[in-house]
Amino acid sequence: MRLGTCSWADEGLVKVWYPREVRNAADRLRFYAERFDTVEVDSPFYRLPSPETAARWAERTPPGFAFHAKASKAMTGHEEAASRERVYGEFRESLSPLEEAGKLRGVLLQYHPRFVKSRDAKDELHGVAELLAPLVPLIEFRHRSWGEEDERPDTLAFLEREGLAYVSVDSPPTRASNVMPRIAAATHELVYIRFHGRNWKTWNKRTRTSGERFDWLYVREDLEEWVEPVGRLAREGHEVYAMFNNNRYDYAPRSAAVLRGLLEEAGVEAGGAIEPAQAEPTLF
Repeated sequence: MRLGTCSWADEGLVKVWYPREVRNAADRLRFYAERFDTVEVDSPFYRLPSPETAARWAERTPPGFAFHAKASKAMTGHEEAASRERVYGEFRESLSPLEEAGKLRGVLLQYHPRFVKSRDAKDELHGVAELLAPLVPLIEFRHRSWGEEDERPDTLAFLEREGLAYVSVDSPPTRASNVMPRIAAATHELVYIRFHGRNWKTWNKRTRTSGERFDWLYVREDLEEWVEPVGRLAREGHEVYAMFNNNRYDYAPRSAAVLRGLLEEAGVEAGGAIEPAQAEPTLF
């Protein structure tokens, strides 16, 4: 069971979370990695990093640190792609140093809200696991049709057959079609949960930054419902990641710490959301 955030370089984190002396990209990632052992890299969705950048990410994190990378727009229907094999290949090439270092675990494929459940949509998902192997495809739907109660068993069974990991989400309590219901489900040995916050007022609002949209600080009462299913999945032997995307100010790391406290109270071991031990002062 690991806790992490969706990015380590969001505007809010840079302004609020990092101490003043942590001023550059290298120091920020090292500071983050002292407190968390996993992170989601969302920037490839907008622009693929150079292999040199990915190599620096690998160098600045300790052994065992796990990255998950968000798929590019062309991989998930947010922009047109001439060839699926080509865009997947370009994505993997850009992050190849992370993969070669054994630090790239999953690829988040967050599909467009117009990706409605249908036979054609299922056909599009077929073969994704082979294109990404041995990386784990993490499938996040943004249309409720995949999670409706009468469709849910078929959706989960389909993902399991295809070798795809269902992404559970915590989102605002609204019936908007681009909000999935809260389902703690496992279709793969790896379980992935993204916490988007519960601010329904900003969910479909055009905002300057994603932090303004995901403007929500989780409290104990919000997260208590996740403790039992998360603990059960971890005890069953699943590799569980709880990733916070409520990236307003320092809300994501603070919320992760709340969940860690709840898990500890329930006897569930979790990595991340810790403060490193302070070095003992010496006379010399």
